[in-house]
Amino acid sequence: MNFDLTDEQKIWQKTVHEFVAKEVQPKAHDVDMTSEFNWAATRKMGPLGLLGLNIPEEYGGAGVDAISAAIALEELGWGCGSTALAIAAHNGLGTTPIVVFGSEELKQEWLSRVASGQNKLAALALTEPGAGSDLQGGVVTKAMKDGNEWVINGAKMWCTNASIAEYIITLVRTDPAGGSRSLSQILVPTNTPGLKIGPAEKKMGLHGSPTHAVTYEDVHVPLDNLIGEEGKGLQQTLATLDGGRIGIGAISLGLAQAAFESAVNYARERQAFGKPIAEQEAIQWMLADAATEIEVARTMLYKVAWLKEENRRYNKRRLWLKCSLLKWRNAFAAMPFKSTVDTVTQANTPSNGSTEMPA
Repeated sequence: MNFDLTDEQKIWQKTVHEFVAKEVQPKAHDVDMTSEFNWAATRKMGPLGLLGLNIPEEYGGAGVDAISAAIALEELGWGCGSTALAIAAHNGLGTTPIVVFGSEELKQEWLSRVASGQNKLAALALTEPGAGSDLQGGVVTKAMKDGNEWVINGAKMWCTNASIAEYIITLVRTDPAGGSRSLSQILVPTNTPGLKIGPAEKKMGLHGSPTHAVTYEDVHVPLDNLIGEEGKGLQQTLATLDGGRIGIGAISLGLAQAAFESAVNYARERQAFGKPIAEQEAIQWMLADAATEIEVARTMLYKVAWLKEENRRYNKRRLWLKCSLLKWRNAFAAMPFKSTVDTVTQANTPSNGSTEMPA
């Protein structure tokens, strides 16, 4: 088995890392403190291909392979979790349904627009006040045909990118009879009358990635804004979410890598018992465990991305569980090390301030 990245993937990784180190990472703290999306960096992502990871070149995207897409999101996560999440939602959720299921007309009209960096991004609205994981039975936002238009009424919750999006792909009920073929995906431009985007949610973190409630009050859009086939919305949504798990795993991996690098630097600077704590065996064990977790997670991530690229089943139960484990591993590894290192240091430091080990 060959675990090496290709030369092209290595160049791509280096290019994205350098961009993130210059344009994204230095602003991460301000983005989190001000809750303002980093448009300055995002505008520059278009020409680099970061806003069209899944979009074919003929529609203005980069059309990179699945591993390269994961690499890009990993690097963005390393630089800023908020920015990375918004870009991942844009690529994995907001553009994928059009790329995979959309008509040629929708691809021509919208994909190049959101991949350029000169306009807004893309979003997907699924969750409702009364529907979370139970999309099939819980979605009540409905779309009715009226001549050549859909008329949409309902409400969505926790829509990532809603306020910074050109359009919101909305999962709606088009057949009141219910069942697995009662839902459809419809593209709704955010400037459509009747579409209202609520204030940004107050979250515990990721403040620079805006999340909103969205309401639809007699929203009229053309029938041609239907994505894929009528009644296939649930199946299209689940397929989209499968790929999205890889993106979230990649962001978490980038966060873990950044946390690990910070921990190593801190351990080299912090002094205890007359030497850097990086030379203390207990700290070395902690860092070694974290490095191992990260490397295992990276191998899992790239494997699942490779299976996706090869059009092999990457979403069967066993691999789906691996994706979930991947997200858990990376989230665990990304937890701040500094407080843990301080705890170990303080536990081994005599209360009288002496640098001598207690008897």
